[in-house]
Amino acid sequence: MSFLIGKEMSAGYGGSDILHTCTIGVEQGEIAVVVGPNGAGKSTAMKAVFGMLPLRKGSVLMGDKDITHLKPQERVRYGMGFVPQNNNVFTSLTVQENLEMGAFIRRDDFSDTLTQVFDLFPVLKEKRSQAAGELSGGQRQQVAVGRALMTQPQVLMLDEPTAGVSPIVMDELFDRIIEIARSGIAILMVEQNAKQALSIADKGYVLVQGSNRYTDTGSALLANPNVRKAFLGG
Repeated sequence: MSFLIGKEMSAGYGGSDILHTCTIGVEQGEIAVVVGPNGAGKSTAMKAVFGMLPLRKGSVLMGDKDITHLKPQERVRYGMGFVPQNNNVFTSLTVQENLEMGAFIRRDDFSDTLTQVFDLFPVLKEKRSQAAGELSGGQRQQVAVGRALMTQPQVLMLDEPTAGVSPIVMDELFDRIIEIARSGIAILMVEQNAKQALSIADKGYVLVQGSNRYTDTGSALLANPNVRKAFLGG
């Protein structure tokens, strides 16, 4: 049993299901990656786990608690952080103001956490007084991840964290994601760069048409000839 698991989830929009008994999960300190072709239901699965999309069937468990019916904001208070792919920073606010917005649920002194975020992403410290809307795409992603970390989550969910960034920036972001996982935080992410993501993953899920096609360790999926041929370009 994973620390966080969306178990046998069926969900969708209107009268149609996009997810069909889909299961994804992650342990604390692990990186779990969800990959698959466009339209496979990857982002839908993330939204279902975070409570942005109600389940028609299945459940979401975190630790020993059933959180299936909690709203997203309640899941944040319970220890979940979610970074969406788009519109994930307040463009008119400074970098530091964005990060401080992430601490909205806290009543303690969060200055130590802010320092930790600046240590993880040094460029944000340099640009702390700059409007987030003036940053590059990769720097905005760092702001979005940093803001989620300000809640001190037990689980960090990332939807396409490297979308639209250069290969160099992608490698840097993956390095930071590895650091975050090593601190004990569970990382569950959807990623379009499947090979690179699986190379850092403890666990991988390949979704096809809303269902689990393959579930294994990241290294085993990379070595699976069927996965390589169908989803990784051979």
